Amino acid sequence: MCRMPALAATVLAAALAAGAAQAQSQTPASMAPASMAATTARPAAPAPQTAAPAKPPRKATAEERAAADRLDPLARAAFWAHEVTADPMDAVAGVHLASALRAIHQFSEAADAARQVLVAHPDNLDALLENARALIAQNQGFYAIEPLKHAGALAPRDWRCASLMGVALTQVRRDADADAAWRQALALSPDNPAVLSNMAMALADRGQAAEAEALLRRAAAQPSAGLQVRQNLTLVLGIQGKLGEAEKLLREDLPPDQADANLDYLRAITAKPSAPAASQRTWQTVKGAVE
Repeated sequence: MCRMPALAATVLAAALAAGAAQAQSQTPASMAPASMAATTARPAAPAPQTAAPAKPPRKATAEERAAADRLDPLARAAFWAHEVTADPMDAVAGVHLASALRAIHQFSEAADAARQVLVAHPDNLDALLENARALIAQNQGFYAIEPLKHAGALAPRDWRCASLMGVALTQVRRDADADAAWRQALALSPDNPAVLSNMAMALADRGQAAEAEALLRRAAAQPSAGLQVRQNLTLVLGIQGKLGEAEKLLREDLPPDQADANLDYLRAITAKPSAPAASQRTWQTVKGAVE
């Protein structure tokens, strides 16, 4: 049987604790203490009854599953943890759980959820990719290389396999091989903003901020570019001291408190440049959000 994901176990523990507290609060105030109860005649205990077997949790409908994708990340993780508990062999639920756990930075649990899918479905492409993403998010790109090779063999025309391979190879300092993987990804999906963004953040990590900026501007110009691409551009602009344009992007994309916090960070690294610190933060922005 598939091991219950960590999040599902946590939710269950919280529910049990809440149930115990409620039971205690409903204990009658007139109940005698144990020492008094011992001297009180007790009625004969009823004959033990055989408990009915517990019913497995109900799986969600297709409509409920579709709606789950619109939940916030924590609620989405709880939903898919329930689905995996209801049917540990459900590959779709397992992959969704891995993705949701990664979104709340539970990277180790996300990798476990993906691997559980692969036990029963070793050729599941989405599970292989999710496993790789979770490993990359933990700076374990070396261990993501084999699942990505497997994924690439299963789907040689899927740009995601090559793009993720580029990130994994960067983490093990095989920069030339990483660049070749990204060129392959762009050949499969020209001007793909996710690939361009991954390439750019690797360049920034190597100290090539100007080249990274050019790639990120190209990525951000694509209609399918997401918020992560623009945030990566903001960071690279900040590293180069271009705070005016960085602030403009931050104010457009983030609530005021988050924009202020990011701007404070950019001002700090501009006022006191530290290549290792800037490089570390640069890589942090890509490793947990790769596609």
